[in-house]
Amino acid sequence: MLKGCLTALITPLADGELDERGLDMLVDFQIQGGVSGILAVGTTGESPTLSWREHNLTTRMVAKRTRGKCLCMAGTGSNNTAETLEGTREAAAHGAEAVLLVDPYYNGPSSLEIRREYVEPVARAFPGVQVVPYVIPGRTGTRLLPQDVAILADKYKNVSAVKEATGDAESMRETRRLCGESFTILSGDDPIILAMMKDPAIRASGAISVISNVAPAAVVRMVEAVASGDLETAGRLEAALAPLFNLVTVTTREETSFGEVSCRARNPLPIKTLMAVLGMPGGPCRPPLGRMTLQGFARVLDALKTVWEKNPEILTPVADHFGLDLEKRIYDPKASRGLVYGSYE
Repeated sequence: MLKGCLTALITPLADGELDERGLDMLVDFQIQGGVSGILAVGTTGESPTLSWREHNLTTRMVAKRTRGKCLCMAGTGSNNTAETLEGTREAAAHGAEAVLLVDPYYNGPSSLEIRREYVEPVARAFPGVQVVPYVIPGRTGTRLLPQDVAILADKYKNVSAVKEATGDAESMRETRRLCGESFTILSGDDPIILAMMKDPAIRASGAISVISNVAPAAVVRMVEAVASGDLETAGRLEAALAPLFNLVTVTTREETSFGEVSCRARNPLPIKTLMAVLGMPGGPCRPPLGRMTLQGFARVLDALKTVWEKNPEILTPVADHFGLDLEKRIYDPKASRGLVYGSYE
């Protein structure tokens, strides 16, 4: 069930509130692009700063819009098991077929605790919902280990997939070895989707992608090409998408009156900035996320220009679906207005 390209959907915010019309438009764009599923209210969807009322509303809207067209997965993970159980209950009631459980952040549970006190209670309580652990230690400071993933898969039929964002190929290979051929490994890192799918010891089945918010059809084609063995086409698409894949995190060196510092703009800030330039209904990020530096914005704009000039077919579906003049928007000298900090200080 969980194969192909799923989009980690941006939650559009207008004036700080959920943009319901924009959300409908974004979901329709993803369906039109051929995605196999949509993840509502993941990290890309700013789950840390949405209230649970907004979580539930977003999931309900996405589930309704995707019904009969593609899978709806809901991000219901947190660092509070009771909260996660309630969020999963709401998601299941609204029609979500799967839930994504990010490793509990900050609390610092061991892999054993993550399994026994977090994932297992959800898997037991909702046997009809696919429960997908999301392993991303760089964000959470915790990590569900392959051995515990394998125990979960052995005990619960509804734990048959993992979203892998460790960047650790050996750990992914261990997951495949322990969990068997039928288990689904989904890439959580856009730049290495192809590598994870091609690796004979990992054999990822697809991805939950960030950049598919902007280029769903192209990411779908890449995933389908490698799955069918057409590595030439897959490689060509990966090269065309690479400038966008590299925007998931944008790191710059910035000058201050107290010396140079490193500034890292992390997902979803760069992708929302990219969508704002294009004119898609993404809206701004909620604090504490804010804006990009001038250097960071320049990286986003350079990537957009590179893709538009070399492979415009990647972005033309955006123009067609949203009725936008991308040439005018990308080369507008005022494109950065409202999207950057004027200076680091």
